[in-house]
Amino acid sequence: QVYVVFSEELRCWCRALVESVRCQASGYQLGCFLVDYAKYCSVASENIRVLAGAFAKIPHRAKKCRLHCTKPLTLHIDYCENTAKIGPAKKWDTAAIQHFQKLLE
Repeated sequence: QVYVVFSEELRCWCRALVESVRCQASGYQLGCFLVDYAKYCSVASENIRVLAGAFAKIPHRAKKCRLHCTKPLTLHIDYCENTAKIGPAKKWDTAAIQHFQKLLE
């Protein structure tokens, strides 16, 4: 279900999918995917609203996707042997993400 959340970073209300809920001392934090900005953000539970009927029917501008058969790589540095090798990683590093975004632009 799509909700409306207030994004502190964008300073506006955005449509979002709630992906996770975390309990903290100050209340609940929601991990959200902003469907019109393709961004992930964390939102306090008091900053979420139910989406009104007509607005729920508007198609999303962003879609989650993955690159087919493309695995993240990173540079592994061994200081003891003074070597560096490119190898598999659990997630994409920031430099690789920024490089890919520049290629898309």
